[in-house]
Amino acid sequence: MRPGDISGAFFCFRPWDNFDGLQRPLHIVIPGGTGHIGTLLARHFHEQGHLVTVIARFPKACEWQMVHWDGLEMGPWAETLDGADVVINLAGRSVNCRYNAANQRLIRHSRIFTTALVGQAIARAAKPPRLWMNASTATIYRHSLDRDMDEASGELGGNEPNLPSTWRFSIEVAKDWERAFFAAQAPQTRKIALRSAIVMSPDAGGAFDTLLRLVRWGFGGRSGSGRQYVSWIHDVDFIRAIEFLIEREDFDGAVNVASPCPLTNREFMCCLRRAWCTSYVGIPAAEWMLAVGAIFLRTETELVLKSRRVVPGRLRDANFEFHFPNWRGACQNLVARWRSLHLED
Repeated sequence: MRPGDISGAFFCFRPWDNFDGLQRPLHIVIPGGTGHIGTLLARHFHEQGHLVTVIARFPKACEWQMVHWDGLEMGPWAETLDGADVVINLAGRSVNCRYNAANQRLIRHSRIFTTALVGQAIARAAKPPRLWMNASTATIYRHSLDRDMDEASGELGGNEPNLPSTWRFSIEVAKDWERAFFAAQAPQTRKIALRSAIVMSPDAGGAFDTLLRLVRWGFGGRSGSGRQYVSWIHDVDFIRAIEFLIEREDFDGAVNVASPCPLTNREFMCCLRRAWCTSYVGIPAAEWMLAVGAIFLRTETELVLKSRRVVPGRLRDANFEFHFPNWRGACQNLVARWRSLHLED
């Protein structure tokens, strides 16, 4: 199938996919769960009747339980992991910032140190959780224009010639993050590193909301050459993949959580413009324009210029079926949901 093709957007699912969520109520603890991804998961699991505890530096009022931590020391928060069924650690400072020395320290510390801290809490638990999922990132793979990157044959980045220093930093952080995770002493707990692509949902402040704003303002053209690949996953499939991994006790190690159909930035933005019913050609952004814009927006061009051609080899081999494998069908669904959320009175 072609990357932008809508065919196959809805499947007749195999027996595994006929499950109605998880098989029993679980206690799910989500450190760092107040961001976009954490909110998606907490909201879904709460609505499904599971006990959800989010551990956060800045707890806020919500329908599920919130517990405070400082991300630096053990405290009462560690008690929530004792007897929990699943821990999904999402703690980490946003990478949507300038990679100056101070921010680099915060990015590294907020991932590597907090992962080790969660590991210490699990090691001390009288009844450790059965499963610990830890956030990782598809950025761990090399810049790839030539072929797909799965868990078995994908090449980790960092050794490419002429690699920008900011790209090298992101890759090294991802590697160290996973090392800290797998080094944690948790012999009774299954561990999965979630090498996630960009999760697309219609919620305000997410990646899709930002991209759609560009399209609505007329700036939804290609970025740079447009040849770089975009790896993504629809929020419905992301949540279903997390449930799948919870249920499949034979899974551990690194898992790519991404659509099976990455596509070029040019095709990606073209599909999004059409889903919004835009007839014009979006204004492209040359690399120099992105570099200047990144300074004013206090971000890095790596987020749009690095080619992430990541595919879910292990999920695919396990016969996991995606509701939205292709971007055209996915973005049509997301645009319709975005309109319903943001444009209705």
